[in-house]
Amino acid sequence: MARVAFIGLGRMGHGMAGRYLDAGFTVSVWNRSKAKAEDLIARGARWATSPEDAAIDADAVVTMVADDNASREVWLTKDGAAANMKAGALAIECSTVSHQHALHMAGVLGARGLIYIDSPVTGLPDAAAAGKLTLLVGADPADLELARPYLEPLSTTIRHFGAVGSGTVYKLINNLMGAIQIAGIAEGLAIAEQAGLDMKLVLEAIETGVAASPQVIRHSKRMAERNFAGATFTAALRQKDAAYAVALAESLLSAPPIMGRAAVQSYDRAKAYAPDDDEGKMIEIVSRPK
Repeated sequence: MARVAFIGLGRMGHGMAGRYLDAGFTVSVWNRSKAKAEDLIARGARWATSPEDAAIDADAVVTMVADDNASREVWLTKDGAAANMKAGALAIECSTVSHQHALHMAGVLGARGLIYIDSPVTGLPDAAAAGKLTLLVGADPADLELARPYLEPLSTTIRHFGAVGSGTVYKLINNLMGAIQIAGIAEGLAIAEQAGLDMKLVLEAIETGVAASPQVIRHSKRMAERNFAGATFTAALRQKDAAYAVALAESLLSAPPIMGRAAVQSYDRAKAYAPDDDEGKMIEIVSRPK
């Protein structure tokens, strides 16, 4: 059976690693905290002492970490995965990183004889555990076919956007649009609250009106009720993704990305207020009366 190393067992990565066990792969795992791996170890995963150890003899190494710095650390340091990967192995980056980082990694790992694929994901932790994520892939078509057996256990949909880096481009667009929508619904609800509107009626109107979207529907009720239990995406992560997206926009567009910059500023505030809490807590910042 094919061997997979999975690195990063956070809200999303834990369920994703479990999918490889469900599919019968030989799985090694690494995470900064071993406690998050205990149930996976009990199910048959091998605990690795470092990313390098995890990657020994792996046919594919899959990472799901927070940002460029974390990605660089688990791939390229002296005990990083790339230090010990066999030539021709797949390096599958499911993390949301910057576009420049994805291109840099493709060059560095490619020079070592590895096949780098950027495959950031969309979906919540329950979808990760159920293998129902959507994967946003940047890869040479032939490399994608090599990687497909390692992507299909995670997903119901694989969207191939083109060459390496293109999956990351779309993921940043997607998460920037999400940041704009979530910041917008927080401000809209805050206005409604301070104006004394019937919030039950407001929510009904929002959820059935033209401004509705999956993001708006998912967040509006939770914001109105101040119900942030079980955070699925933090303010710090949304701020990071939006900032990466704005940097990309500024490299490509002649006009300044005004909406994107506003979203980053909004999430700068949310990150300062509660970095590791649910991103929807922005409502607590903007809803304060004048």
